[in-house]
Amino acid sequence: MLKLTFYGAAGEVGRSCILLESKGTKILLDAGVKIGEHDEYPLIPDEDLGSIDGIIISHAHLDHSGYLPHIYSTGYEGYTYTLKPTFELTNVLVSDYVRISNPSNITKEGIAKMQKHHRLVEYHSEFAIKNLKIKLVPAGHILGSAMIEVDDGEKRLLYTGDVNFRSTKMLDPAYTEHLHADALITESTYAGEKDAFEPERKVIDSMVTSMNETIKQGGKVIVPGFASGRAQEVLLQLDDYIRSGVLQKVPIYIDGMINKAMRIHRHNVIYCRDELQKRILLNEDDPFKSPNFNPVTTRQQRSKIMTDSEACIIVTTSGMLTGGPVIRYLQRLGGQAQNKMILVGYQAVGTLGRAIQDGAKEVKIEGKRYPVKLKVETFHLSAHADKRQLLSFMGRIEGLRHVFIVHGELHKSKELQESLKNKYDAVVPSLGEDFTF
Repeated sequence: MLKLTFYGAAGEVGRSCILLESKGTKILLDAGVKIGEHDEYPLIPDEDLGSIDGIIISHAHLDHSGYLPHIYSTGYEGYTYTLKPTFELTNVLVSDYVRISNPSNITKEGIAKMQKHHRLVEYHSEFAIKNLKIKLVPAGHILGSAMIEVDDGEKRLLYTGDVNFRSTKMLDPAYTEHLHADALITESTYAGEKDAFEPERKVIDSMVTSMNETIKQGGKVIVPGFASGRAQEVLLQLDDYIRSGVLQKVPIYIDGMINKAMRIHRHNVIYCRDELQKRILLNEDDPFKSPNFNPVTTRQQRSKIMTDSEACIIVTTSGMLTGGPVIRYLQRLGGQAQNKMILVGYQAVGTLGRAIQDGAKEVKIEGKRYPVKLKVETFHLSAHADKRQLLSFMGRIEGLRHVFIVHGELHKSKELQESLKNKYDAVVPSLGEDFTF
């Protein structure tokens, strides 16, 4: 028998954190933060953290990993289990988050302990935490992302984390073979009735056309990207389009933690698609080190990019405009109508990115108001599954009876629940709610 308690990501996107209990064993599935105007944390009490036997992180994004330094700052002595690239990317993203946000609930000792108390695992290799048998399988979302299988000998649970069922430039789609589970915890980021993804090639073609329009007018294109995942995907696509001559050749500047994440991707290319591995290892054609890319390493360099008259593309963090260099570019370039901002990833409610996506003509940054005159366009390059893909996936899971729907705006989670009610026991949990099956 398994018990689940949902301490985050219930009726919301952010702070994924689910406590699983079985026969005296307790594990956490993810430990994220919800970044917005005010950061929000999982509702699990600090006094309960010491009894947890292990933490498993599905992938490195902060909404799944950003609470780890707090957990270790409370004195937690257990281990976190991840794949190697997830561990490396988590350290980079968490360090950047702590530097920018300076949260009061994190200590230097906690960060150091987090970096030491880890166990590296591999895809499809079973490991145990006390009586629980656990396996990670590819989720196709970002480098090192995993779905998590947990089996206590009587019941089996599958947790999607964030999942993608389409091939990308870097990754194969999520693993869907020979899956069996009594219960599924599924994300629902794009599970609404109106969520149906266009073919990625069509989206990218349109995005490149839009970029060419701005470049022709002498403008600068700003692409906010998550340091790990969407940024690399966008950069590899832009590199290919420049090489083919479809995208006008202008400098592509890479600013923020994306540069460190690029190196981690290169060092962990064995977790990428075979095609990309062969391209690097056999042909010595390394797209991560393309001559079309120009890393931004100093404030002076960033200032020059913003003040000169050169048309260019700037790919920079953060993806939802919650911090990082993109804020400086917005302050300096956002008031110029010839420039453009292209949003490629999810913009959470309450973030600056969501406000701009919704048409804000003025934004407040560090107590000062700035006009938004640059063009803002959204080209949906999702690393998540849409509703149709999620439904198809569930149909392939043998023995599935219970579905817990998380990691989505409440109305989207409810719309997925409505589609499942005649086939499964489908639930949209509330924060703090627990279930036993």
